Amino acid sequence: MFTDDDDAFGLWRKVAGLGDDRILRLGEKDNFWAMGDTGPCGPCSEVHFHQGDHIACAEVAAGRACLGPACECDRWLEVWNLVFMQFNRDAGGTLAPLPRPSIDTGMGLERVTAVVQGKASSFDTDLLAPLLDRIAALARKRYGAGAEDDVSMRVVADHARAATFLIADGVVPSNEWRGYVLRRIMRRAMRHGRMLGLTEPFFWRTVDWVTELMRGAYPELAPERQRVQDAVRTEEERFAETLDIGTQKIADWLAAHAGAGERVVDGRFLFTLYDTYGFPMDLAEEVFQDAGWRVTDATRAAAEAEMEAQRERARAGAAFGAGDDTEAAAVYARLSAEVPPVEFVGYGTLTAPARILAIVDAAGGGARRVGEAEAGAEVEMILDRTPAYAESGGQVGDTGTLTGRAGRGQVLDTYYRGSKLVVHRVRVAQGGFHEGEDVAVSVESPRRQGLRQHHTGTHLLHAALRRVLGPHVTQAGSLVAPDHLRFDFSHGAAVRDREVDAIESLVNEQVQADTAVVRMEMDRDEALKMGAMALFGEKYGDRVRVIRIGEFSVELCGGTHLERTGEIGLLKVSTEGAVASGVRRIEAVAGPAALESVARKEAALREAAELLKIGPLEVPKRLQKLLEEQRALEKQLAELAAGQARARAEALVASARQIDGVAVVAGRVDGLDPDGLRAVADTLRDRLGSGVVCVGSVLDGKVSLVVAVTKDLTGRFHAGKLVQEVAKAVGGGGGGRPDLAQAGGKDPERLDAALELVYTLVTRAGGRA
Repeated sequence: MFTDDDDAFGLWRKVAGLGDDRILRLGEKDNFWAMGDTGPCGPCSEVHFHQGDHIACAEVAAGRACLGPACECDRWLEVWNLVFMQFNRDAGGTLAPLPRPSIDTGMGLERVTAVVQGKASSFDTDLLAPLLDRIAALARKRYGAGAEDDVSMRVVADHARAATFLIADGVVPSNEWRGYVLRRIMRRAMRHGRMLGLTEPFFWRTVDWVTELMRGAYPELAPERQRVQDAVRTEEERFAETLDIGTQKIADWLAAHAGAGERVVDGRFLFTLYDTYGFPMDLAEEVFQDAGWRVTDATRAAAEAEMEAQRERARAGAAFGAGDDTEAAAVYARLSAEVPPVEFVGYGTLTAPARILAIVDAAGGGARRVGEAEAGAEVEMILDRTPAYAESGGQVGDTGTLTGRAGRGQVLDTYYRGSKLVVHRVRVAQGGFHEGEDVAVSVESPRRQGLRQHHTGTHLLHAALRRVLGPHVTQAGSLVAPDHLRFDFSHGAAVRDREVDAIESLVNEQVQADTAVVRMEMDRDEALKMGAMALFGEKYGDRVRVIRIGEFSVELCGGTHLERTGEIGLLKVSTEGAVASGVRRIEAVAGPAALESVARKEAALREAAELLKIGPLEVPKRLQKLLEEQRALEKQLAELAAGQARARAEALVASARQIDGVAVVAGRVDGLDPDGLRAVADTLRDRLGSGVVCVGSVLDGKVSLVVAVTKDLTGRFHAGKLVQEVAKAVGGGGGGRPDLAQAGGKDPERLDAALELVYTLVTRAGGRA
């Protein structure tokens, strides 16, 4: 506990019955928590468990005594922490009492389990040991036999559990926020699987093991098992493809940097390979080294610097909004602790009187509390009450006007900072505002009506999706804007056109029925018992708001809605497609936006009909005929090109030279892209039976090269190394496997000389052999 925290000392003695010898007073470094140099803070108490003196300790090894709970060794395991959040520290270091102190407490379930079961590590408990046994059996390894393998098995076990729960809860692999974390977790586990020798997809199997192990405490896992398995398997198979993509990206990079004097890899590119394409850095290093490039300590430092910058952006985005720095986060944290929760009155009115509680200058991504704002300023205002809806639950924030005694401003947006602080971004149009001033807030009515139409439309769309596609459909993300909606949902297959039509028809049937949209407030458990859907990503209190639309839809929702479904007028689906593994996205428009969409499509259809000089309803049939004619012509063209390539290949076979008993063909087939060139190289290799092939092509001013070596000669000639040398002659670079490799270049004029170089390279390599 903190050295000056006499209250905690007394409570630990009285309530826990601990003797003085078991209560340690430590300084600010160990037992005073703060979120930064400024902001909320307070003393903390930590509960430590002594695991035994048999565990190694660096202090003891150095001839000194173990420092007990303050030591860095593993003899003492922290299992519980209680932070007494009672002060606010200003820039001068002064501590002032918080108006509403609180206790932040957390106990580590796995650490407590290890203590109760008498295990030295969480991985030895019955929470994780069964997973490790399964993974070891699959990899034909023994857990505990080797440190490196043990680490890989622990990574796979831990990440398997995390991935299973995340996907079951609705998170999907992506490159943003939660999905980005999930993808990184999964790919890290898959890479460690490869390090264990698991070259075929394996991670999807762990879903069954996790489900079996945890289903007693988490029965909701079992119904999601197949969906989770499908999502993991798809991501795993895509990761295998990522290896191919990453290799190609490296080849492109090598070609672009062929003229570099110092052949050292750029660490920023190494990071991009890992961050954007999921290509493991250690594997990238091997590919670069095979191509004759060096990965230095400076390369790794640059890549790590980019990685750390990414982490900082993620940490900032998770606190009080993306882009906020630590100082800004502290400002909003203080305001959250100081000002009372805003009273939202916007369900029943679009105008309301309010009082300005705080004004923040958030220019440049920072945050500074100011007492007033003059004309021309753009600031964030915190009010005591508001009719403006703050962005949440997928619905964008309201806009409107703010009017004071001497000022008028435009409310540009309304959103949360943190989980509780509602702010209004205001541009002061005239006069000015100051803290404590009484103002009038007015929400832009037509825009709010568009939001209501699209939010109620989203509920109808969600219910229709579940009816047409099945009850497995759950929300994976949404956007409700005044002029359109976007809805992401879990579904493992493509949605057919007739299914989209059925979904749209179901929604519009409800619109035509003009069903009442009923709002209710009730206990959360009661709402769930009546079948209300609780959506992933939303946090609900004990009392919840329920939106019921007849017998068609019941959802927990805090958004703004219509009085009756008929006010939607019309809903039209705009697009539907895949956005990630196991996740589809449907976009739609409602009300006036839907009518405008229909009008635009009809105008486009009329224009197409006029161009074809036919009636609008004949357009599909005419287009089908034109496409068939085009495909026939493309087929004829492809056959001609293939015939020419075969003829050229035959001519090249006839020109083969014998070098030390090896048949070598080097020639050019201009006008072919890399795929066509590979096909020619494969044909030549097959015709030779045994030999070395190098073909080049110029297309759109760029050189492509392909080298192929028959299997019986790969011990003497390496296609990847040969193509690197040939590519240098045309100002390019590349690489590849011993039997097949490709490269690019920028100097077509030197292609003939480069191809002639092949014979010299084969002679030289044959001589070394």
